[in-house]
Amino acid sequence: MIFAAALAALVMVSYLPFVSAAPFSFPLSNGFPTISNPSTQLTIIEQQAHGSLPSGSLPPTISDNSKTSLRLVAFNELFEVAFFTELISNITNSTGGTQGYEIEDRSTRKTVLDALNAVVAQEELHALNANNALANFKSNPIQPCKYDFPVDAFSGAMVLASTFTDAVLGTLQEVQTLFATDGDASLISGVGSIIGQEGEQNGFYRNMLGKIPSALPFLTTMTREFAFSSLNQDFVVPGSCPNIDEIDLPVFATLTVVTPDIQPKSQNIQFSFDTSKDKAIESRLSGLSLVYINQQNNPVVENLQDVQVQNSTVLFTAQFPFDEATFGNGFTIAAVTNSSGPFSSAGAVANATLFGPGLIEIN
Repeated sequence: MIFAAALAALVMVSYLPFVSAAPFSFPLSNGFPTISNPSTQLTIIEQQAHGSLPSGSLPPTISDNSKTSLRLVAFNELFEVAFFTELISNITNSTGGTQGYEIEDRSTRKTVLDALNAVVAQEELHALNANNALANFKSNPIQPCKYDFPVDAFSGAMVLASTFTDAVLGTLQEVQTLFATDGDASLISGVGSIIGQEGEQNGFYRNMLGKIPSALPFLTTMTREFAFSSLNQDFVVPGSCPNIDEIDLPVFATLTVVTPDIQPKSQNIQFSFDTSKDKAIESRLSGLSLVYINQQNNPVVENLQDVQVQNSTVLFTAQFPFDEATFGNGFTIAAVTNSSGPFSSAGAVANATLFGPGLIEIN
């Protein structure tokens, strides 16, 4: 396993609350997200991506809710293009790479860059595909934001890439379901092809972190609301998105997972959230619950324990009922809800969420 060996000195570093000096902003050197000359710009992107944009026809109309899903897909894909573009730059900057991003083994470095250069082009095509579909349906394309990425080392970037790809894989499950229930079944197969492609990516990131490529038999589901909130909370520079208001989804208040490096065992873990924008919540803490979403299982509800209020910060612990066979492996989503449920689905959890998502990775 050349990847694990190359990361031996780095793998202990997770992604940290680090903010780069200058936010990432578009356009790219190839003009993306604007494609003014498809015969040259798009052809080069497709060659780098090892494949083309879909050539099939789209239906004449779709539901407004399906347009919301396409807008979220475009919003996320633009973020991914930004992340991987900056990561490639950090690896290739100077001979050895930016400090923290050095990959000494030449063969491994080439493998990584070959993979990431294909990934960034593939994400460009994903974004173009979603925005082209919106244009087909007489809707504005989603424009990119400015972004900060909370990593300062290559291993942390791989941890973060694997985590947000897990979130994408979970969210696209819901997007497919919503396309079906909204009567826009013709869009389902395209999303399914992206799910498979993102899964291939995540196997690569996990392999580089010394993990088995496939985390779970049934990947954790996620909702559009949780995905949109996570992107805005963790990566988007506030006020930098030209038309984010066209995405009809809420942004929840932040839930922070305080406990670092959570191990695969049943335990209490600590969380926090901020009440400065709604101090009235502090009088209702006894009515709140912590809910976990893991794999395709029913959401698990836990009580808030050891609750402390320090200025506007609420600290608490909650049981993480890990069981290797049934709960807690892979990707888990946590949320503070305004009731104890029971909840029959991730969507039901999102409907009751006040703070979230907290993202947990174990595997």
